[in-house]
Amino acid sequence: MDQGKKLLYCVEKHGVTIVVELPQYLYEAGWAASGNVIACTQPRRVAATSVATRVAAEVGTILGEEVGYTIRFEDVSHKERTRIKYMTDGMLFRETMLDPLLSKYSVIMIDEAHERSIYTDLMLGILKKIRRKRPSLRLIISSATLDASFFLDYFNLGNSPNESIIVSLEGRMFPVEVAYLREPTSDYVREAVKVVWGIHLQQGRGDILVFLTGREEIDRLPRTAGALSLLPLYAGLPNEDQMRVFEPAERGTRKVILSTNIAEASVTIENIRFVVDCGFVKVFPSLFPVCYPVHALSAQVDPYIQPDVHSFLSHRGPTSYASATQRAGRAGRTAPGFCYRLYPESVLPTLPRTSAPEIVRTDLTTPILQLKSLGIDDLIKFEWVTNPPAESVLRALEALVNSGMVDSEGRLTELFNSKEYKCGAEILTIAAMTSVQDVFVIPDGAAGALAELERRKFTAEEGDHLTLLNDSRAYGRMVSFACSVIPSYVAAVSIRAQLKKYMVRFGLPLDSCEGDQKRLRKCLVGGYWRNGRDGWPMERSELCEAILSVMFTRKPRTGWVVFHEMEETKKIHIRIITEIEPDWLLEYGHKLVEKRS
Repeated sequence: MDQGKKLLYCVEKHGVTIVVELPQYLYEAGWAASGNVIACTQPRRVAATSVATRVAAEVGTILGEEVGYTIRFEDVSHKERTRIKYMTDGMLFRETMLDPLLSKYSVIMIDEAHERSIYTDLMLGILKKIRRKRPSLRLIISSATLDASFFLDYFNLGNSPNESIIVSLEGRMFPVEVAYLREPTSDYVREAVKVVWGIHLQQGRGDILVFLTGREEIDRLPRTAGALSLLPLYAGLPNEDQMRVFEPAERGTRKVILSTNIAEASVTIENIRFVVDCGFVKVFPSLFPVCYPVHALSAQVDPYIQPDVHSFLSHRGPTSYASATQRAGRAGRTAPGFCYRLYPESVLPTLPRTSAPEIVRTDLTTPILQLKSLGIDDLIKFEWVTNPPAESVLRALEALVNSGMVDSEGRLTELFNSKEYKCGAEILTIAAMTSVQDVFVIPDGAAGALAELERRKFTAEEGDHLTLLNDSRAYGRMVSFACSVIPSYVAAVSIRAQLKKYMVRFGLPLDSCEGDQKRLRKCLVGGYWRNGRDGWPMERSELCEAILSVMFTRKPRTGWVVFHEMEETKKIHIRIITEIEPDWLLEYGHKLVEKRS
């Protein structure tokens, strides 16, 4: 039996099929007939968009017609004509809020399940629940070989022994020659540069993929170096910049992609012949042993120490054996290749087997709120793929109860501060503006001086949230002074349009506060109440350098602020800050938590 027939036989006979690699057969076999849709999820948006683009070409259709994709704030699909739909696992999770049984899908494929993103885990639990009510739904779980038996046991538990089956469909892989350093290096970024340059001077044709641990390391390197074209690839990069890595290198140049582990799986970049692997990921030392790897892209929250800190820790640890294997394999997707590991071969047996699932190391406030919106109130009975730490669950529930989103019985409440304060229009704009990175970037030279003078005209002394609101309103004037702001503002406009659709759908008013700054800031406190801070002035180093804060040079009259986000690198940084009155926190009934000693 060939691989295609083998796969189709398993999909027909079993409710859940777990595969190692999957060719595209289901569409041709008729699983998208009679108005049905085949869903394929990816942990990351760059994978969803790139795979959809490739499959559309293979099927012979225009992207957005029979084959489409949907990621956050971007939907390239047709409601009636799309039959294969790629999406992030988070987007499929959101669809369950509108259609709890996902009734339009005949087959749902969860790709790269071994990466264990939080929404992958949540979707697996929900899909297991859906299959009991809708057994006609077929699931395909695509996983690395090491994790396949784990998923088999998960889906068979509590079901018939024949609920799941493992099928190994080996894809075409070319041989990859692996080389190691003789001795450990004290600076793997510098070592990576040396190796890349050596490859360029001594090896034949082919592009280079370099694995580093985060944006701060990638930003250390230039964007051009002679005949080398260096392209960044990380989760926070705008989608259009991420897609640049798939474009062919210009004639006479060699492409060097500087990536976090976003490129470990799913993403197939043509002409990669060389991989340089630093061998490290960012580690969360307060939860795991120092040597234990943690996913390098996700916002980490320590549930035992700082529940409100989005931590991108500067401390790093070795990657897992599974990740090292995935990274090396990137060099052998389209031709024989080479992988240069920037550590001694003796380290390999000491690496952890796999990486820790995201659910054990992230803030659960939003995921639990979303589960409750689906009617899943009893979290103990929910079939978690891996149980989250009890402390994380308790902290999340405590935050939801204190915010008024969940009542004392653990049930979801109706709470919309923008409706109470009649400032839905402004909150909508602020939410969109805070969803994009680097909203305002000052160019170099004379253009930068003009841009800074123009920006100051729209500064709100109350803080950054209101300044972003002013900047958005002045967008048309700003374009002529600072072209570098355009992509972020265009993205914010798109995000606002998407959010507006949700507000209209749920009947939330889009009233304006008509310039009432106090009312608007009170509404912000309702959403940011956990992010209140006193003890101003803060150290200047605490202000995130990537975002210019109007509070950088001025002291709030009250000494109190709320902030949008807190991140931890070598120091704690807060970004997007607005002055508030401390009494406003108490008006919501929230009790101020005393600082821990």
